[in-house]
Amino acid sequence: MDLIVKPGPDGHLASFGDKTWPCAVGRSGIGQKLAEGDGVSPIGCWPIRRIFYRADRLDHAPSDAFPCQVTDRQDGWCDAADHPDYNRLVRLPFDASHEEMWREDALYDIVVVLGQNDNPVVPGAGSAIFLHIARPGYSPTAGCAALSREDLLEFLSLAGPDTRLCFQA
Repeated sequence: MDLIVKPGPDGHLASFGDKTWPCAVGRSGIGQKLAEGDGVSPIGCWPIRRIFYRADRLDHAPSDAFPCQVTDRQDGWCDAADHPDYNRLVRLPFDASHEEMWREDALYDIVVVLGQNDNPVVPGAGSAIFLHIARPGYSPTAGCAALSREDLLEFLSLAGPDTRLCFQA
């Protein structure tokens, strides 16, 4: 069973079986990915590769179905399309453009890494497409999907190793 993210009557929704939760998506909505940084949540179904979590904010791994890794202060994710480590976990300090995985806000306390543009990695076709914790009010992401902390934990407790996240327009 897949997590389906699509437009709803009052914003976006994520559905898994009989569960439905409010969901944030990219600032440019759900559509065809055109370039790095376009703010699009890319149409398609993406496997869950692994989960990062802050052990100082969560007392146990958030899932038994997927590989889980504790985030540390030196974790980053390369979003420089011209770099050989594009769309990969990197160690900080890092000389190219990147996202820091250790954030002071709660958004990356749980980060579900999706298999979008990773096999093979195509420069500029999108990086760091995650499922993570939403901001209050579900304001847009840079292209990810985001649920409340409680809803994300509930989803992860229900998901199985073959679960994917599917963005539908």
